[in-house]
Amino acid sequence: MINRHFIYILLIFVLAFSVFAQEPLSLSESLRLALEKNYDIRVGNIDETIAKTNNSWGKAGLLPTVDFTLSGSHLLDLDNSDWQQQSATGGVTLNWLLFNGFSVHIQKQKLEQLEDLSNGNSSLLIEQTIQAVILSYYNVLLQQQQKDAFNNIRSLSLDRYKQVQERKNLGALVTYDVLQAKNAWLEDEARFLQQEATCHNAMRTLDYLMGFPEDNIFNLVDSLRIDWKQYDYSTLKDQMLSDNRMLRNKYIQQYILNSNVKIARTDMWPTISLRTGFDGDRIRTDSNGAWAYSDSKGFFGTLSLTWNLFSGGNKNRAVKIAKMDREIGQIELEALQHSLAIQLTTHLEQYNVNKKLLDVETEALQTAELNLQISKEKFRSGAISSFNYRDVQLIYLNAVLGRLQSIYSLIESHLELLRLTGGIVSSRYSN
Repeated sequence: MINRHFIYILLIFVLAFSVFAQEPLSLSESLRLALEKNYDIRVGNIDETIAKTNNSWGKAGLLPTVDFTLSGSHLLDLDNSDWQQQSATGGVTLNWLLFNGFSVHIQKQKLEQLEDLSNGNSSLLIEQTIQAVILSYYNVLLQQQQKDAFNNIRSLSLDRYKQVQERKNLGALVTYDVLQAKNAWLEDEARFLQQEATCHNAMRTLDYLMGFPEDNIFNLVDSLRIDWKQYDYSTLKDQMLSDNRMLRNKYIQQYILNSNVKIARTDMWPTISLRTGFDGDRIRTDSNGAWAYSDSKGFFGTLSLTWNLFSGGNKNRAVKIAKMDREIGQIELEALQHSLAIQLTTHLEQYNVNKKLLDVETEALQTAELNLQISKEKFRSGAISSFNYRDVQLIYLNAVLGRLQSIYSLIESHLELLRLTGGIVSSRYSN
C-alpha cells in the first residue's frame, strides 16, 4: 500500500512539474525572439553588413593604391671565385586613376543602390518571417484546440460505449451495437493520438522559426481570434504600389540596371592615370677582397592618357546589352505589378468570403452544440438510438473543426492582405 501511494504522489509531482515547466509565450514575444534568433534573418543581417561595408569610395575606385616593393640578389662568378655581387632594390609606388569617364561616381551610386537593395532584402526577410511566425503561432493554437475537440468527442464516445455495454448487460441491446460503439470509441482514440503528434509538429515548426532547440514546449497565452475590418480595394492597391516590399526592391533593381547602362558608356571615354613614387637600389661588389659600393635613388612620376579608339564593336554591344537588360527589368516590373494586383484582388475576395464563412460556421457550431446537449439527454433516456447519437457527435465535431479552420483561414487571408500592402511589419500582430 505504501509503495502504491508513493507512486501516485510521484506521478502527480511529475505531471505538475511538466505543466509548470512550460514557459508562457505571447505572440509578440515569439516575434521578438524570431527577429533575434531566426536563422534566415541572422544571415540577412550579415549580408546587409557586407553591402554596407562595400559601399565606400575606395571600393568605387576613387582612392589611389600604394605599393611597397623590396628585392635582393646575390651573384657569384663560377670562373672567378674572388668576385661576388650583392644588390638590394626597393621603392614605393602610387597609382591613381584620375579620370575614367565618370565611372567612379556611377559606381558609388550603384554601391549605394546595392546597399539599399540589401536592406530591402533584409526587410523582406523580416516581413516573411513575421508572417510565418504569426501563422505558425496560430497553427499551434489551432491544432491544440482541434485536439481538445477530439478529446471531447473521445470522452463522449467512451461514455456512449459504456452505456451501450450496460444496456446489453440488461438485455436491451445486442452485441452488434456494442461493437459499433467500441469501434467508434477506438476511432476517436486514434484521431486524438494522431492530433497529439500534429500538435507536437506544429510546436517544432514554431521553435525552428524562433531559433529554439527542438521540442522546446511553450504555453501559448494568446487566443485564436481575429478582429476583422472592412477594406477598400482602391486604398489597398495604392498602398501596395507604394509599400509592397517586393515592388520596392524591384524599383531598386531597376535603378541598378540603369546604372549598368551608364557604366557601360564610361568605356567610351579616355582614362587619365598618374603613377608616381620613389625607388632606389644599393649594389655591393667584392673583387679580390675589395668591396665597392654603388647607390642610386630618385623620384619618378608619369601622367598618362589612354583612349581606346576601336575594340571590335565590343563597347557598343555592351551598351546595347545593358539597355536590353534594363528593358527586361522594366517588363519584369510591370509583370510583378500585374501579378500583385491579381493577388490583391484574389485575397481580398477570399478575405470577404472567409468573414461570411466564419459567421456561417459559428451559427452551425451553436446549432450543433444545442443539438448535442439535447441528443445526449435523449440517448441517456433511450429516446434515440446509439447510431443517431453518434451522428450528432460527428456533426458537432465537424462544426467545431470547421469554425476553428474558418478563424485560421480568415487570419491567413488577412495576413496576405497586409503582406501585399506592406503593412505586416506595422500590424497589431507584430506590435
